[in-house]
Amino acid sequence: MSALVPEAFTFSGNELAGRVALVTGASRNIGRAIALALAEGGASVVVAGRQDRAAVDAVVATITASGGRALGVLGDVARPEDVTAMVEACLKAFGRLDIVVNNAAVRGEAPLAELTYEHWRAVMALSLDAPFLIAKAALEPLARSGQGAIVNIGGLTAYIGARNRAHVVAAKAGLDGLTKALAHEMAERGVTVNLVSPGLIETVREGGHRPHHHAATANLLGRRGTPDEVAAMVRFLVGPAARYVTGQTLHVNGGAYM
Repeated sequence: MSALVPEAFTFSGNELAGRVALVTGASRNIGRAIALALAEGGASVVVAGRQDRAAVDAVVATITASGGRALGVLGDVARPEDVTAMVEACLKAFGRLDIVVNNAAVRGEAPLAELTYEHWRAVMALSLDAPFLIAKAALEPLARSGQGAIVNIGGLTAYIGARNRAHVVAAKAGLDGLTKALAHEMAERGVTVNLVSPGLIETVREGGHRPHHHAATANLLGRRGTPDEVAAMVRFLVGPAARYVTGQTLHVNGGAYM
């Protein structure tokens, strides 16, 4: 694929000033880029990670060094009590919650014959159960916002399939359905709910492993995307210009799926 990548897109203005965002899986890669993008837009950001305190603190430090406000929290978003604690910490620190970005996920690959039920459940819990739990816990503060927004982060394989990824494909496809259901239920509360589905994105993966489908999938633009390009779409969807957009899946994939 071509190495040609455009200059990073930048927004003008401080369109998210006064708003508070909770971003899960925010310690690295796409989640980190989203947290930084929302902070650049003026939002106070709760940077949520599972267990890597140093990585979470590094994102918080980057935001505060630029004059923003941020809070780092650790917890397992697949556990109801941890989700409740995250939302409570957000409200205690900033007094409100306007934006939720459900980015936390685990992936991995395994042929069906080797895929254990425990691994299946772990992926479902983090990629599908957690957004449900967070939506429940954040429902009232989002409704009070008057400009509440939820963005779920999906994945390309939910739409094109992939070998060795039955658990991931099923979870992300379910997240697409959950997004549409929540959009119906939360519209009357003034909360928009959308899904951003990244395609092949250049991220740092444990052990340098690249998923099988990356080699088997091409796109029209001939390159991989960047976390910042995904973050730009999220920033748009939670901002004032997208208040008439809800229940949608926005694909950021260079034309790999249309």
